[in-house]
Amino acid sequence: MASFEEWIVSRLPGFIRIRLEGGNGLRKVVGNSGWMLFDKVFRVGGIFLVNILVTRYLGPERFGLLSYAMAFVSLFLAIANLGLFSIVIRDVVRYPEERHEILGTALVLKLCGGTVCLALSFIAILMTSPVNPETIPLVIIVAAGMVFQAFDVFDFWFLSQLQSKNTLKANIPAFIISAIVRILLIYIKAPLVAFAWVSLAEIILAGIGFLLVYQSTTRELLQLRFRLSWAKAILKDCTPLIFAGLMVMLYNRIDQIMLGNMLGEKAVGLYSAAVRLAEFWYVFPGLILQSLFSTIVTSKEKGNEIYTRVMQKVFDAMALFSALFVVPLFIASNWLIELVYGKAYEGAGPLLAVYVLSGIFVMIGHAREYWIATENLMRFSLYSSIVGAVINILLNLILIPKFGPIGAAYATLSALIAGSYLVNMVSSRTRPVFYMQTSALFLFPAAIRLLRGHGASRE
Repeated sequence: MASFEEWIVSRLPGFIRIRLEGGNGLRKVVGNSGWMLFDKVFRVGGIFLVNILVTRYLGPERFGLLSYAMAFVSLFLAIANLGLFSIVIRDVVRYPEERHEILGTALVLKLCGGTVCLALSFIAILMTSPVNPETIPLVIIVAAGMVFQAFDVFDFWFLSQLQSKNTLKANIPAFIISAIVRILLIYIKAPLVAFAWVSLAEIILAGIGFLLVYQSTTRELLQLRFRLSWAKAILKDCTPLIFAGLMVMLYNRIDQIMLGNMLGEKAVGLYSAAVRLAEFWYVFPGLILQSLFSTIVTSKEKGNEIYTRVMQKVFDAMALFSALFVVPLFIASNWLIELVYGKAYEGAGPLLAVYVLSGIFVMIGHAREYWIATENLMRFSLYSSIVGAVINILLNLILIPKFGPIGAAYATLSALIAGSYLVNMVSSRTRPVFYMQTSALFLFPAAIRLLRGHGASRE
């Protein structure tokens, strides 16, 4: 009986199977992407649908308060994540014999980072003295989830081994339980804080799931070890990514915090509703990138020509995939907002039309981070993130008072264009990636390159 991977590969067009190098590698990548796609469609798609019900139930004001709390905690999220994702996957691919030390060290580092994130969020929300007293418990509950996200380290291992079906096994029970509970909370007309508690419980259940699945598939949980030498090496590589992550979250979420402080919770609710609809599709090209990362690292070792060709294909795919979502969302923005959220959110339509244009720059910027990790040029992530954060904050200060929430959408779009794309042409080290991104933005030639299997870049 054919495996899932063989079934998918057998149904790919012939030119794709011929063009892509390595039959076994192709089968593993396609199979892994297939499992990831199923996970995202079932879990993330399901969460999106449940969140629509929650958003409609809460209304713009209460939803805005919850979104404000989540945006506030996200300012410290980079400290919890420590930029470990690409570093850990890269290192376990390169040094498989050291996997127990790498994973064990990363787990300890993430636990420490999550604890620091919780402490900083608590101190910061007390210092800001929010007008609405509900904000403080919401921030604490949301931040507590960052501690338990440490167990995502096992997901890094599954991704490095192209075993995303194990991610599915770990996540699905937590998703199903939390989705049922959220629907019950809507039915009994539960208070806002109850939905925050459910989000925390889901993260804890998913963490337990990762522990159990990792142990059941590897029998190596007790072999994990913390090693100081690996901690120093990982922290050295990821320190620029931590600061870059802080800057990224700053210019991705500072708009919601500034809107809340300047215009109130309803403005945040309308803006956040548009953002969620504009960003729901990010997960699909993102999962392709995650599945391909180990392939990108391997192609680097095969020579610059193969590596450049692979990277150009990645940028082309991200640009084309983005256009498939951005164009229809832009055209139907007003209709979609009313259909999904109801008339209470009708003011979010123009916000969606502007914000969704950011998507293509988000994705070619996301692909650039994989190139940066492979090239070990993490400091450039920091520089570009600082540029984006400064531009976003300055434009928010100017545009929000004059134009309201839509000013924040224009500020974010401008910051992403500058920080994810334009800044790459400044340095000779990153100029090659700027040329690849530029080539990808010409969608018709990019589509032809993908179909013909030829990359195009400038050195």
